[in-house]
Amino acid sequence: MLEGSCLCGTVRYEIDGELGPIVCCHCLMCRKAQGSAFAVNAPVPAARFRIVAGADVLRSYRSSAAKERSFCGRCGSPIFSRRDGADDVRIRVGTLDTRVASRPQAHIYAASKAEWWEIRDDLPRHPRQEPGRAPPSP
Repeated sequence: MLEGSCLCGTVRYEIDGELGPIVCCHCLMCRKAQGSAFAVNAPVPAARFRIVAGADVLRSYRSSAAKERSFCGRCGSPIFSRRDGADDVRIRVGTLDTRVASRPQAHIYAASKAEWWEIRDDLPRHPRQEPGRAPPSP
């Protein structure tokens, strides 16, 4: 069981299972949503993810026609995102309270990375999403 929470501790969640591949996303929307050079995300099956506290303060923002980003309405911590019709949610790995042994597997949307940030590791760099992942809906 993995557990996570927002900065103020109001929103808490559990994941009954393991994280999918952790990726560093450099797309403009993730950069703006995180206020940083990139977001560190991992997919988990939606059926294995549950909000255990703070559901009443959880807020969502539709950042594109088919994607919603959910965050704590008190402290603003981004918690997860979900594409319409998807079987998974993408957890913001930085909100996990449980230690994980997994490490990032790749940089995605590297073609749109912040010009002020240099990627200095040897992880694979994909110009857009991970190979094999369905493209975003318009």
